[in-house]
Amino acid sequence: MQLLHKKILTTLALVLTLAACSSTDEENEELAIAELTEINQQFEPQVVWSESVGDGVEDYFSRLKPAVAYDKVFSASREGDIIAFDEKTGDKVWQIDLRIPYSGNAIFFGSDESALLSGGPVTGGRKVFVGSENGDVFALDEASGEILWQTKVKGEVLAAPTFESNVVLVNTVSGVLTALDAQNGEELWKVEQDVPPLTLRGISAPAAASGGVLIGTPSGELTVYILENGQQGWSVNLGEPTGSTELDRVVDVDAKPLIIGETVYAVSSRGNLSSLELRTGRVLWQRQYSSFRQINIARNNIYITDVKGHVYAIDRLNGLERWSNASLTNRNVTGPAVQGKYVVVGDFEGYLHWLDVDTGDIVSRTEVDSSGIYATPTVANDILYVQSRDGDLKAITLP
Repeated sequence: MQLLHKKILTTLALVLTLAACSSTDEENEELAIAELTEINQQFEPQVVWSESVGDGVEDYFSRLKPAVAYDKVFSASREGDIIAFDEKTGDKVWQIDLRIPYSGNAIFFGSDESALLSGGPVTGGRKVFVGSENGDVFALDEASGEILWQTKVKGEVLAAPTFESNVVLVNTVSGVLTALDAQNGEELWKVEQDVPPLTLRGISAPAAASGGVLIGTPSGELTVYILENGQQGWSVNLGEPTGSTELDRVVDVDAKPLIIGETVYAVSSRGNLSSLELRTGRVLWQRQYSSFRQINIARNNIYITDVKGHVYAIDRLNGLERWSNASLTNRNVTGPAVQGKYVVVGDFEGYLHWLDVDTGDIVSRTEVDSSGIYATPTVANDILYVQSRDGDLKAITLP
């Protein structure tokens, strides 16, 4: 009997050990970073010009990315550099430093403090707007870089402000959406949203159209407010919290909603990609995709990078999947940009990948900078602008 008991214990221990090993193997496989494999390089992207924007964002979380307007490319570093480059040549038009002046004891040497820029830059009304982790919002003259106004909002500005009808809309991690007068920075209205105890490091940038302001919330909702006065309209839940822990139930809507005509598209970090009527919030369709990256739309396709780094093309009319590409799993892939006939994403090692819009196959690849690419590239006038973590800014065209 004792021998049988020992055999049972030994067998049970073996089963548990094998189960633990199996579980570990599965976890390791789930977290494994995909190695880049050889591709059929169909064309060589060409760098039109290359410049530097201070020290970039380094290893910090940041969604700073180039903005293109008024024949210029505006780019920023986390420390406080904002530079305007000529769109065609890359020549520097102006530069301003928003670092906070050192205020310590003058007897000792000190340095200016980082401005902690993190949201923007964006353009509108002949101005450039940028926000910071300190809750500062700056408006600069697009032609000279002169600071036209500076104002304070409640909370960190981790997403780009939005310009609409002479109003600057700013969302913060404190759950406060603030509308500012674009001419002088004065507060027009603000609303406060509930923030769960645990959320992702990131927030949704506002989207505005037809007199409404759409914002994703940390609680997994998409909510609309009236642009004129901040009055709340409809609200729809996009997230699907699962599990028993707070971490399992994180459902932030961090990606900026996209508005195409009378339809809104939005995605939750754990839940659904949804298509909704702009005026009523009625859900047209929902599909199970989870993402905190910016989505993109072109040629009736929605392009999305999910939380695992898989890239998808989805029919925006019915939500049916057209293709998927899982070859960049766990490479911290950026949101997708569209350049001509290609979808472009960057990764943590600093590579850009061009995917065929019809098949999803990777047809070209180039290394930008080994420090990595975090923010979604910007495409304007068929030129792609991408900024590495170390601040290397490149303008890239296709042959």
